[in-house]
Amino acid sequence: MRRFTGDTLVVATHNRGKLEEIRDLLAPYGVSTTSNADHDLPEQVEDGTTFVENARIKAHAAAKATGLPALSDDSGLEIVALDNAPGVYTADWAETGQGRDFDMAMRKAHDALIAKDAPQPWRAQFCCTLVLAWPDGHDEVFPGTMPGQIVWPMRGEQGHGYDPIFQPDGYDQTFGEMDRWEKNKISHRADAFRKLIAGCFD
Repeated sequence: MRRFTGDTLVVATHNRGKLEEIRDLLAPYGVSTTSNADHDLPEQVEDGTTFVENARIKAHAAAKATGLPALSDDSGLEIVALDNAPGVYTADWAETGQGRDFDMAMRKAHDALIAKDAPQPWRAQFCCTLVLAWPDGHDEVFPGTMPGQIVWPMRGEQGHGYDPIFQPDGYDQTFGEMDRWEKNKISHRADAFRKLIAGCFD
């Protein structure tokens, strides 16, 4: 496994919330992070059918464009009763044509569960795949998960995306109710990050 030896990393995202979460997780390792927006890079078309395919698309595009190692994350929510939808289309469910509306996406998920008469608890998991890519085309892949259940109504104003309807196993709060630091310790992204750190930084 290749070690990360530089001091600057491009986080291949335009999502400010995701950038801040990744920046927090990397801060103890003295890594300076920039984002796609900082380098005026366009949004990549994510036409993969798996989290790892989409993460690779973003990481390699950013590494090639900047000449720096790039870290990308593709993540999403898999709801068991919906055949693991929305999955890689988690963000697409929130698209309105004028941006993303996650309140709408959460209602869509809930309506689909009701329409299917799915028995509760509505089992689900957040998935994250991290890809660290270098300009020479090499990459390392780290998957992470956080199992839990879908709850309704939405609860909490913290986090982003579907956090207000996801209650992780072992907790009575949703991600939307949790303190950001608490969530960052247990999330699917934290799980993937532990593997990334062990493989490429420690």
